[in-house]
Amino acid sequence: MKTRKMTFGALCLSLALLLPQLFHFIGMQQAGQIFLPMHTPVLIGGMVLGWQYGALLGLIAPLVNCLLTGMPSSERVIFMMAELCSYGFISGLLYQQLHVKDQMLGGYISLIAAMIAGRLVYGIVLTLTAALLHMNLGGFAAVGAAVITGIPGIITQLIFLPAVVRVVEKGGYMYESRSSEAVAK
Repeated sequence: MKTRKMTFGALCLSLALLLPQLFHFIGMQQAGQIFLPMHTPVLIGGMVLGWQYGALLGLIAPLVNCLLTGMPSSERVIFMMAELCSYGFISGLLYQQLHVKDQMLGGYISLIAAMIAGRLVYGIVLTLTAALLHMNLGGFAAVGAAVITGIPGIITQLIFLPAVVRVVEKGGYMYESRSSEAVAK
C-alpha cells in the first residue's frame, strides 16, 4: 500500500508541475489564477491518499514549481505553500472521515471545506506577513479577488473532482483502514 501511495503521490506531484505549464502554454497570461491547475492534483491527492500525503503534496508542489519554472514567483510561493498544504490536509482529513457514510457527498463536503480553509489560510498568512514586513499585500481583499478570478477553476473542480476520486479509488488507491465493502459502494 505504501508503494501505491508513493506512486500516486508522485503522479499528483507530476500533474501539479505539468498542468500549470499546459495552461501557460496556451497563451493565457492569467490561466493559472483562473483555472487553478496546481490546486486540482493536491485536492485529489489529499482525498485519495489521506491528509499526511495531501499536506506534504501541498507544501512541495508550489516550491518545486517555483524552483523549476519560476511560477509561482518567489514572492508568492510561501503563500501558495500554506494554501495548498491546507487544501491537501483538509481534503484528506475530512474525506477520510466522511466517505464511508456517503462517498459522493463526503467528496463534495471535503472539497468545499478544503477550498474555504485553504483560502482562509492564504489570507491569514498574507495578512500576518504584511503586518510583520509593514507592507500592503492586500490581505483578505486579495483573497476575495483570487476567489472571483478562480471561479472557473472552482466550478470545474466541483464538477469533476469527486468523480475522479471515485474512479481512482475503484482502481485500488485506498487507505489501508478502509474496508472493501466501503469501496464497493
